[in-house]
Amino acid sequence: MKKILVTGGCGFIGSHLCEKLISEENKVICLDNLYTGSVKKIEHLLNNENFTFIQEDITNNIDIECDQIYNLACPASPVHYQADRIKTTITSVIGIINLLDNAVKYDADILQASTSEVYGDPIIHPQTEEYFGNVNPIGIRSCYDEGKRCAESLMFSYKAQYNAKIHIARIFNTYGTNMSINDGRVISNFIVQALRNEPLTVYGSGNQTRSFCYIDDLINGLVTLMNSDKAGPYNIGNPDEYRVIDIAKLIIKLTNSNSKIIYKELPQDDPLKRKPDITKAMNDLSYNPSCKLESGLINTINYFREIIK
Repeated sequence: MKKILVTGGCGFIGSHLCEKLISEENKVICLDNLYTGSVKKIEHLLNNENFTFIQEDITNNIDIECDQIYNLACPASPVHYQADRIKTTITSVIGIINLLDNAVKYDADILQASTSEVYGDPIIHPQTEEYFGNVNPIGIRSCYDEGKRCAESLMFSYKAQYNAKIHIARIFNTYGTNMSINDGRVISNFIVQALRNEPLTVYGSGNQTRSFCYIDDLINGLVTLMNSDKAGPYNIGNPDEYRVIDIAKLIIKLTNSNSKIIYKELPQDDPLKRKPDITKAMNDLSYNPSCKLESGLINTINYFREIIK
């Protein structure tokens, strides 16, 4: 039985991770400042003797003895991370320093939930881990993009100077149950709008592409990486690529909605293409996402039907 700290554990990904780790009979400490997370996502775990919730911010000093640390503590959707751009950068940079210090003190493995946003609006397609990216360092997305890039740099600096046991996952677009209604991500937006028979908002022409990974496949990738001897970084996601407009049409069909599609101006620095090359993760970690888009969407739609009644 391991003692595992999950920061951002009340968020979409973090809550699923806590559930997975508890099911594997670990002791889990869920730490979250509840800026975007919700205790409702982990309330079914609160009575478990192996689960502890702490309301705290990783920008404060962290001193928790543990065997592993998963850092998912940062707003991940543009609507949330752009709401307080300074706080977003501080969370990524000061937060990972505090957690790395804790990891070194207790000789714990630490996994950083990085992001496909480190590639910016990519010129190379699909994106491999060797690609350095095309990021605007002063744009409206830079608080998140550059914060995550700096966090990766700090992970490797701690590895070089203190022999920290690091693991870096570059997470691509993920969807599934436990997403929030106001999440701001494309799939949750489309599903909520469709279920309410409201117009689906497509930014730009809708020909921009994304690759969507179902939450169960992502969690399996994170846990496998943490329990390996690999530092990474590794792209963790599903390489199946879809146009945004096609996703909108599919969700209207699956929800049997009367919604129409409306178009709005594409936001600044919004990537036109996003697709992971997961060859490295497949070879080193035997990572192979298996959930097909339509099946994952049906699960997610059913979840949202319940919470927006």
